[in-house]
Amino acid sequence: MASKNSPPRLGRGLAALLGDAAGHSDEDRRSTVANVPIDQIDTNPFQPRMDFDPQELESLTDSIKVQGVLQPILVRRHPTEPDRYQIIAGERRFRAAGLAGLTEIPTLLRDMDDSDAAVVALVENLQRQDLNPLEEAEGYQRLLDDFGLTQEALGHAVSKSRSHIGNTIRLLRLPDVIKRELRVGTLTSGHARALLNAPDPVALAEQITKRGMSVRQTETLVAKAVAARGAARAVKPERLDLKELENRATEQVGSRVSVSINRTGGGEISIQFRDARQLEELIDRLSARRSPIEAAETAE
Repeated sequence: MASKNSPPRLGRGLAALLGDAAGHSDEDRRSTVANVPIDQIDTNPFQPRMDFDPQELESLTDSIKVQGVLQPILVRRHPTEPDRYQIIAGERRFRAAGLAGLTEIPTLLRDMDDSDAAVVALVENLQRQDLNPLEEAEGYQRLLDDFGLTQEALGHAVSKSRSHIGNTIRLLRLPDVIKRELRVGTLTSGHARALLNAPDPVALAEQITKRGMSVRQTETLVAKAVAARGAARAVKPERLDLKELENRATEQVGSRVSVSINRTGGGEISIQFRDARQLEELIDRLSARRSPIEAAETAE
């Protein structure tokens, strides 16, 4: 495992997953797909996904029985057992292939250390939206703890904002009963972030699930509960999913938008541009219609 005192590389693993040839070594570029016996492959110890849907797994198993494994799984050599391999990405296909009765599975071998393997496993699941919010938070926390990353460095590695990383990790502070609701999907990350500010989150969570409340309704409920306690501010600005707001504004404007919020609830919006021509286009676009935040709020 990488030392916490040495910075992890966090680059070649992502390149291997995303097919970025520029990030590959000569050895990586020569890599070819090879069939490897299933009984020589171990699962990824850094796999953030805890639950594999039985119905989805059964459906994939049936497909593999007919079509075979169409896309190879990504593996590395086992760090301590030279004759074995360890999955980096593709554990669901690996499980389904075993259930389908296959004795071999097509693999693509990559040379990765623990930090690369951990990041790739997390990114693969994030890209496919396979993780529930708590699994995502646990994956981030593990990378921070095991490899000594900062939230900023982790955000860069997984293409998420620092605020998104921080807000997601805060979900780990919730009581266990609410975490269970997050795992099974009864509560969303939006519900959970609002409950972080609640004086009695477990009691409110029970109301939310029984009444099928939306995130907006949950925020109102929490605000009233906080106000009843005489809090100076009903809802803390940290509860906002800045990444989501930035993505919505970026889509509206057509250029990268960054949002920052201060302790008073105010903040700043910045819009990036490549050159003077794009700046003129941005000004024309903004002058011709509503602001990106106003448009995003209307579309919500």
